[in-house]
Amino acid sequence: MKSKKILLVTTSHDRMGDTDTSTGVWLEDIAEPYYIFKDAGAHITIVSPKGGSVPIDPKSQSIVIITSNGKRFLKDQEAMESLSHSFTLEEIDANNFDLAFISGGPGAMWDLADNKLLKKILEAFNSSNKPIGSVCHGVVALLSLQDNEGELLIKGKNLTGFSNIEEESAGLSKVVPFLLETQLTSLGALYTKGESYVSYFVTDGNLITGQNPASSAAVATKISVLVRNG
Repeated sequence: MKSKKILLVTTSHDRMGDTDTSTGVWLEDIAEPYYIFKDAGAHITIVSPKGGSVPIDPKSQSIVIITSNGKRFLKDQEAMESLSHSFTLEEIDANNFDLAFISGGPGAMWDLADNKLLKKILEAFNSSNKPIGSVCHGVVALLSLQDNEGELLIKGKNLTGFSNIEEESAGLSKVVPFLLETQLTSLGALYTKGESYVSYFVTDGNLITGQNPASSAAVATKISVLVRNG
């Protein structure tokens, strides 16, 4: 995958709705794909709706939850510099990238859902049949996408994403704007899920979706294979 160009999309949103609780990108959702791509020799561009500094959900940095790559990311000056100076969506041309990976974290539910600029970028990826990977709450970015015929892209597609039961166990079912699993199903996606907080991902054409943070590495690995074999 040497010299491949990766668009790593993340949230800019740092608050849980109307509460005072901080949120942002989930560390595992960005650290795992970052190193899978980087260690394979790819060039990574981090982009967020607002650009600049990307917030990291404090809970994802907990000593109980953080992964080895999460620790590596926080100590990696280059990685943290990229996260502190993310590009804006306005600066991105889909033609310059080989694949897109949408990281999760609760913040995504507010600023990646029905984001017009992100929609345009991801639809361009899809039109060129470039792989689009997304995990956890990041799958919300797929909801509004349309195919070349103007139909909802996710309709009839095999997908997964953060489940209702995981949302409830995290205490967020009444905080997030809507439940991702419910919305995916209502829009016609063929939603499936595995066990809570255990790696589970689904592939349908150029779309690769992961259920939760534990799925991040598997989705990044799978999408790397699609690009290499494409």
